[in-house]
Amino acid sequence: MGDYDGDRLSFERTVESFRSSYMVLSKMIRFFRWTWVGIILTDDESGNEEIDILTHYLTKNNVCVAYTIKVKFVNLRQLDGIERKNVEMIRKSSAQVLILCGTYSPYLAERLETIKDVLHDKTLVFGPSFAVLRFIMEHHRQAFNGSLALESFALPLPDMRSFFESFQPISHPEDMLLAHIWLANVRCLSRHRQFNSYHEFMYKKSLHNCSGSERVTDFNSFKFRGLNDRVYKAVWLLAQALNALHVSAARRSTGNLAPLQRNGDFIDRYCIVNWIAFSNGSEAFRNIGHTDTEHHIFSIEAQKVLWRTISNQVTESQCSDHCLPGTWKVSNSRIFSCCYACVQCSSGEISNMTDSETCMKCSDLDWPNEKKDRCVPKLQEFLSYTEDTIVLVISLVSTIFSFLTFIILITFIFYQDSAIVKANNKSLSFLLLVSIMLSFLCVFLFLGRPVDLTCVLRQVSFGILFSVAVSCVLAKTVMVCIAFKATKPGNSWKRWIESKWSTSLVLLCSTFQVVICMGWLTVAPPFLELDTCSFQGKITVQCNEGSAIGFYSVLGYMGILAAISFITAFLARTLPDSFNEAKNITFSMLVFCSVWTAMIPAYLSTKGKYMVAVEIFAIITSSAGLLGCIFFPKCYIILWRPELNSRSHLLGGKQIRSGQRNVHF
Repeated sequence: MGDYDGDRLSFERTVESFRSSYMVLSKMIRFFRWTWVGIILTDDESGNEEIDILTHYLTKNNVCVAYTIKVKFVNLRQLDGIERKNVEMIRKSSAQVLILCGTYSPYLAERLETIKDVLHDKTLVFGPSFAVLRFIMEHHRQAFNGSLALESFALPLPDMRSFFESFQPISHPEDMLLAHIWLANVRCLSRHRQFNSYHEFMYKKSLHNCSGSERVTDFNSFKFRGLNDRVYKAVWLLAQALNALHVSAARRSTGNLAPLQRNGDFIDRYCIVNWIAFSNGSEAFRNIGHTDTEHHIFSIEAQKVLWRTISNQVTESQCSDHCLPGTWKVSNSRIFSCCYACVQCSSGEISNMTDSETCMKCSDLDWPNEKKDRCVPKLQEFLSYTEDTIVLVISLVSTIFSFLTFIILITFIFYQDSAIVKANNKSLSFLLLVSIMLSFLCVFLFLGRPVDLTCVLRQVSFGILFSVAVSCVLAKTVMVCIAFKATKPGNSWKRWIESKWSTSLVLLCSTFQVVICMGWLTVAPPFLELDTCSFQGKITVQCNEGSAIGFYSVLGYMGILAAISFITAFLARTLPDSFNEAKNITFSMLVFCSVWTAMIPAYLSTKGKYMVAVEIFAIITSSAGLLGCIFFPKCYIILWRPELNSRSHLLGGKQIRSGQRNVHF
């Protein structure tokens, strides 16, 4: 009710608003994670009004309506209720929750009773307008068993038991309201035959004569809840409205204050009740939660609910199955946002909750596990002594060759006064053997987990050692050419035979490489790098060269030395001699240049630890080529053909002299 003053209206609602109750009901639906529901409503003004409000709040809570069924009532014998196609729709739909709204009528309850087989695994939900009618549980036990109802919170009422006990049909035989109450609650025949027939048809219950002295306080509905507080609440609000009207009139009479203007919605509290029908014929209405819209309280004890499912688990009602962690929801319907497909997260992404809307990207140092529901540290990849068999093979090969080089060095030292050692410049041979041995050993700087120090040492040591080795080969090659030219009488090359220019050549060439390396280390030295992009799920622990120009300058300078040595040895290969070292140097430089020429494209086309393995292979192969081609033939003569290890044999039986000195090369 309300009062009107010009264009000002004060309004008081004596019952709860549909908006309030359906807002709370929608939150309850969302609490149980039901996103796909059906609605059955009466095809009348009340039903049409409520469906608009209900769908508004359901949509607001991300709940979709799978179908809406309107129940029409024609007459007692002709029920155009839930058609067969609608029954099939209810049966086949994945919506396991049905919401009832509109005006309650025995017709509606009867229609639900006729399709109870379809509803055996569905959960019915209804608001306060249905919840107050607890007596329907007695007549439609199977249809409403396990339902959830939103009831208005009961107000503390004064004791009116004695007042209600005074109302009996025997005392008021003309009161038709009492006759109808007795018919509905204790099945008493009334004086109206048509009404009796209607009741027997609708509820399939026979009626009988009553004394009329039964008491209201003995009715089941009264025992369950006592006096319904709706009338009390309406009267209380009416009194509040009248009081507000009186205060407003008093203020207007003074002319000092504007009239009061009140809002119309009644703020209410609700109880959430689970309706239960036991096999012994009794019913129970279990309170499982409560809400307070004014104080934003929403509390439900879901474990108290007796569900209609076989395992008594919470009813599942959704258009699509839950998307498990590791997947995310992708809508596959333009109409319903609740219908979606579950798509696995993309590479490098995870989802750690059910029904995730998006996937999260792992950090650069992490990677999704197999289920893609959490990020785990990436595996670190490098040439490991414990996990890579190739490392053991490389270590064994490098150790064997370095030990073999050491044995050859010892052999040359032991036979340093022999003709073949002297003829090949023993100082250069010793230096070359040491550099080859250290080249084999520097391979170990490339193995294991790299650190900043090993990243610097591996490339610098490799570059300098190989430059020393190639410089020695170049010096030996030039020495061979000078030795043969010096055999001619009066040749000016004789003075170079005994000079220390070969040592100076090695020192000069090696120093230039050292300068390149120092410049590289000064400008942009190599450093440890974690490569998180080259391989999925792995971190490649590798050395960044720092400066590509510095790295390729070292390789390029080494290549120039090797090319000069190869060309020089190739030109000197035809010099007459029973043992011409230029031939051996030619083969060694051919192997060396071939290995490093093939290494560069292979190095650039690989990634991670295999790039390092390619470089190691080039180091071992080229070092082995120098060792094998230059020193194996000499060792063969020293150890197994000592008769060939003589000056006369080396010079083809001719003694070459330079002045009074013997010529050695």
